[in-house]
Amino acid sequence: MFALLFAIASCGGPPGGGGGGGEGEGGEDLFITIATGGQSGVYYPVGGSLASLYDDELDATTSVESTGASVDNINLLDDDRAEMALVQADAAAQAYEGEGAFEEQVDSFSAIASLYPQFVQVITTADAGIETIEDLAGANVSVGSPNSGVELNARAVTEAHGLSYEDFSPQYLSYSETIDGMRDGNIDAGFFTSGLPNPSVTDLATSEEVQVVPIEGEGLEALQAAGEYYEAGEVPADTYDNPEPVTTATFGNLLVVSDELDEETVYELTRTMWENIDRIQQTNAAAEDITLETAEDSIPIDLHPGAERYYSETE
Repeated sequence: MFALLFAIASCGGPPGGGGGGGEGEGGEDLFITIATGGQSGVYYPVGGSLASLYDDELDATTSVESTGASVDNINLLDDDRAEMALVQADAAAQAYEGEGAFEEQVDSFSAIASLYPQFVQVITTADAGIETIEDLAGANVSVGSPNSGVELNARAVTEAHGLSYEDFSPQYLSYSETIDGMRDGNIDAGFFTSGLPNPSVTDLATSEEVQVVPIEGEGLEALQAAGEYYEAGEVPADTYDNPEPVTTATFGNLLVVSDELDEETVYELTRTMWENIDRIQQTNAAAEDITLETAEDSIPIDLHPGAERYYSETE
């Protein structure tokens, strides 16, 4: 009886439970769990828009999971607890190599597309007195949620500037917790890795004078030497009421899937996304940069055969 009840419950696609993906025999629904990030970040609404699209166009049953983002998402795919995820390109590359946050190689996933650029944003307020990355020494610094891509970037950026976590007080907080801490005066600066603008930082700018700490010069060069996926970019003027553009580090975001999904299923997921990309682009300002023209750019991991077939047909 227990086994029968478990089988019935499994057909409902429990949140975070994988669901097996694909379209089963006898016309069973397509179950897709999409691992995203914190609800105050950019990944979550993009994942929600994808889920809504697949619900409408593929008659899929989807679940959008709020997670610690990139590192967590890769582990969820590897554990068969999600079928699709948004991840940072640097985290994906490190997973394939078994480096950084990954003690062992994780290559049970592959890419559907390169999405929008990700900006490493070190945010502080005018009252904190922090103007450079080196000024983080002795400060209370939010480095992102544990096992997040934000924390991976925080560690890489500070090390590139000759700092370690022993030089400041690292606080493992979500975006919303970081904003609350900065408003209360308990957090001096925080790492926000996302597209532009980050909704949480935009919210902070409604009550505080936000400053973006630049990543430039020798620090940026050292960061690029440590990871080839980093590039120089800019947070444009007026993004957060900042009077001038601010140099920082950027890299790509990826939409990835579990290799447990077959070629035909991933082909349909890829086709449906690109044929309705206007719906995804309307999610937020960052998503406006998701285009078919850059779909295969700067992907440091394998492309799923289903996605590869779609791109070969559109060339």
